[in-house]
Formats: sequence, C-alpha cells, structure tokens
Amino acid sequence: MTIYLLPNLFDETQPWEPFLPESVKEAVASLDGLIAESEKAGRRYLRRFVDHDRMAATPIRLLNEHTQASDIAELLAPIAKGERWGLVSDAGLPCIADPGAPLVLMAHERKIQLTAFPGPCSMMMALQLSGLCGQRFAFHGYLPRDVPELKRSLQQIEARSKQENAAQLWIEAPYRSAKMASNAIESLSPSTLFCIALDLTFPTQSVRTQTILRWRKEKIEIGKQPAVFLIQAR
Repeated sequence: MTIYLLPNLFDETQPWEPFLPESVKEAVASLDGLIAESEKAGRRYLRRFVDHDRMAATPIRLLNEHTQASDIAELLAPIAKGERWGLVSDAGLPCIADPGAPLVLMAHERKIQLTAFPGPCSMMMALQLSGLCGQRFAFHGYLPRDVPELKRSLQQIEARSKQENAAQLWIEAPYRSAKMASNAIESLSPSTLFCIALDLTFPTQSVRTQTILRWRKEKIEIGKQPAVFLIQAR
C-alpha cells in the first residue's frame, strides 16, 4: 500500500542516469501501476526504466488539471487494497507546480504510505543559480494572463519582495515566456534584480540575473522555452 512520488526529467532526450538515483529505476520496476498527466507521457516515462512488454502491461491512470476532486478517491482504490503505484509529473517533481497535492493529501487521510525521491526541480535550480535570496522566498505559480492584471500582480510581488527582503519566483507556459519577460521588464522598478532561467538541465540552459535597468538596455531573445522568472526588489 504505497505511492512512489517519482521524479522526471525536463529534457526527454537526455539519459536519466546523471539526474536521477538508481533507486528510481528499482521503484519503477516494482510498480503495479502509474498515475501520470497523460497516457503518452506515462508510457514514455516507463520506457526509460523497463522493457517494452512491462511498459505496455502497466496500467496508467490520469491525474491532471481536468481531474475532478471526486475522481481522486478512485485513483487511490487499488493502492488502498495493497498495490504499489507511482505518481509522475510533467513538471519534474510531483506536487510542485503540479496537480498531485490533493492525491497526496487524501493518501495521508487514508494512511497510505508515501515515498519521495530526489530529482530536478526547476524552481529550486533557478533559485540556486540566480544569486537571489535563498533564505526567504515565495513561489507564485502562474501569474494572470490579462496584461493590466499581470502588471498589477508583478508590482504587488515586487512590493512584497522589498518588504520581506525575499526572492519571488513564478513560471509561465513556454510559448508565453518572451511576453512574460517583456511585461516584467516594462513593469518593474529599475533597481529590482530580475533573473530569467531558461531551459534548465538542457544543453541550451541559460540563467541571467541583472537589474531591470540593465535588461531594458538589451534586446531580449527568448523563444518558446521553459522558463522560471525570479525577482528581488532593492
């Protein structure tokens, strides 16, 4: 009666060995089933660690933004009967910027054992590489898409950063990364430090931190890349 919270990779073209512990492979080999954001992603994840026949025979059930709260109990049913299942996220670590938390909370309520494994987390990697405050920080997930509301949100986050002397982090869909960067550079104070962390763990990884004033003097070239954004007001 166990759920394994399994780490994933950001760059699926790379081998898993440099990023994940050997214990992940052992855990995947022992699974009775896998909970993933999509069946395609789940099968692709399994194929990294087990042969084709085992991959094809492993049942996969979905947990994503479309999953209703009433469906979570059903996901836990085979686990409560003694089976061992894994939970995997497209975002790297389950439950971090990911819809897995309600499942884990219900597992606690039902006294189901939970085991987590270390692996890449884009927010923590970006914070480490940014040079911003790692003692006090807040993660805001996705900010509003409406531009006036987004700019208000950015200014509120900036004010919080200055008041608390804390780094502030958020993410955006890759196809909106360039627009998010330009809105932040336009909206924030010149002295605020702004970090753009792109393509973390990819060969094309880029992490830069400088003041908004300096960002405004440069031509920013960002494609449809996964990004983490961080600020620290001064």
